[in-house]
Amino acid sequence: MKLMVNNQEYEVTVAADTPLLWVLRDTLGLTGTKFGCGMAQCGACTVHVDGEAMRACSIPVATVIGKKITTIEGLAVDKPHPLQQAWIEEDVPQCGYCQSGMIMTAAALLAKNPRPSEADINQTMTNLCRCGTYLKIRQAIQRAANV
Repeated sequence: MKLMVNNQEYEVTVAADTPLLWVLRDTLGLTGTKFGCGMAQCGACTVHVDGEAMRACSIPVATVIGKKITTIEGLAVDKPHPLQQAWIEEDVPQCGYCQSGMIMTAAALLAKNPRPSEADINQTMTNLCRCGTYLKIRQAIQRAANV
């Protein structure tokens, strides 16, 4: 089956019900997308499918054939995405494990709503962070929105 990931076409030979997360990580070597809970709850595995933030651990690969998949590796090409830059400037990560999923969720939000309110951010950012950097995450999203 053919997948379009980060604007590149890949031919993969996996079972149709293989979770997208494992195809990205194990088959394509794109390890920026993380495994967290395996139940689509924590958000560490968040990627974009046709611009929508989705939890890759619960998406069978067969359902994304013909769709545009973007991982953290493909979020920005020539320079950091404004969110990635804001993450650095706000010194967001502690352990960093959840951060790619956080950034991908926030990027989908800003693509739809370039000037989100605090309520919009709170409603959208349902990802979990074991280190509790939620305040810095929100500050980074607000910084990126003001670029």
